[in-house]
Amino acid sequence: MLEIKNLNVHYGVIHALKDVSLTVNEGEIVTLIGANGAGKTTTLRTISGLNKATSGEIILEGKDITNLSAPQRVRMNVSQVPEGRRIFPDMSVLENLEMGAFLRKDKVIIKRDIEHVYELFPILGKRKKQLAGTLSGGEQQMLAMGRALMSKPKILLLDEPSMGLAPLLVREIFEIIKNINSEGVTILLVEQNARMALSIAHRAYVIETGSIAMTGTGEELINSDEIQKSYLGGE
Repeated sequence: MLEIKNLNVHYGVIHALKDVSLTVNEGEIVTLIGANGAGKTTTLRTISGLNKATSGEIILEGKDITNLSAPQRVRMNVSQVPEGRRIFPDMSVLENLEMGAFLRKDKVIIKRDIEHVYELFPILGKRKKQLAGTLSGGEQQMLAMGRALMSKPKILLLDEPSMGLAPLLVREIFEIIKNINSEGVTILLVEQNARMALSIAHRAYVIETGSIAMTGTGEELINSDEIQKSYLGGE
């Protein structure tokens, strides 16, 4: 579904991504792990059109989207849940979900999809009239994911969904990610919690200082001595 070929990105003189190549097949959960500042978020932001590639290609379902704007990519069913959630705090839960569907015209199906989000995240249904800024961190993360789903993505880019959440909530969020994937949404996941991310990933990439250093199945990487030492606390 998604193919990145020799992607380079610069922030001024800083070479943030160096010839990054990766693929995400339809129906997969692919995770990207690495230390802070390794280039994980830059990779997602470049795929979604928020950062501009210096060189390289981004191919979505066989179409070159490297030079398309972020809104054009949303129309092609690419949706990102940003790091830090970025919900609209002064709007209600329901209004946030409606904003996720702003490019859609199918009002009846939008209504049905909102109900489906409430099935995935029951707490959002109970809080639908509440201002999003008054939700807990975990509820805001669920809202950010629900809002992204309202654009009917074929591929969902998730940036640090477990950040700042209690361990119990982290498990719940990862169960929901698996449920979303089982409904046919392809997922590219960036995550600091390497153990949880690898445990649900079909395949994974390790990024170090802007370059892909290692790749394999989630199981292969979680059992790798190198990964255990570097990312899993040596357990």
